[in-house]
Amino acid sequence: MGTKNIMENKTTPRRNDMGNEVVDGYACKPKNYDPERPVMHYKSQVLLCDDARCGQAHKNEDKAAHLRAMLKRLHLNQGEDRIKISRTRCLGMCRFRGVAQIVENTRANGTAANNGLWLRATHRYGDEEWEALFGLLRDGRAVEDAWDEGRFIPMRVYGE
Repeated sequence: MGTKNIMENKTTPRRNDMGNEVVDGYACKPKNYDPERPVMHYKSQVLLCDDARCGQAHKNEDKAAHLRAMLKRLHLNQGEDRIKISRTRCLGMCRFRGVAQIVENTRANGTAANNGLWLRATHRYGDEEWEALFGLLRDGRAVEDAWDEGRFIPMRVYGE
């Protein structure tokens, strides 16, 4: 009687997707930093502009956090088909608002046809469109073949 269970006060430590215990107040920063440990593989990375103009287009919603939660739900936040969302500062494409760039890990299992694709007006994408994009990346399908050209920022090489 009056004996307190010691386990009542213990909380389960938060862990990141690699299984490391996380520093309080951070989403993924490991407590035990090992500079020699390999980084977690990703197949595709989406660089999401989060600077002033693109951020305003997203109505100051934390779009990256929303997309990361979606990837977790779709089980695309780890494993060989992992898709990584990274916030960036200005990508220099302000006139296209809500800009994102796809980067593929072609040294492993990324799809070369998707590497370097620039997406415009992603602030208009609903969850269904993001899920469709993630499905194309997971399956290694060329996004340009599946979507109309109006979704992409036109690119050309200088001098051409």
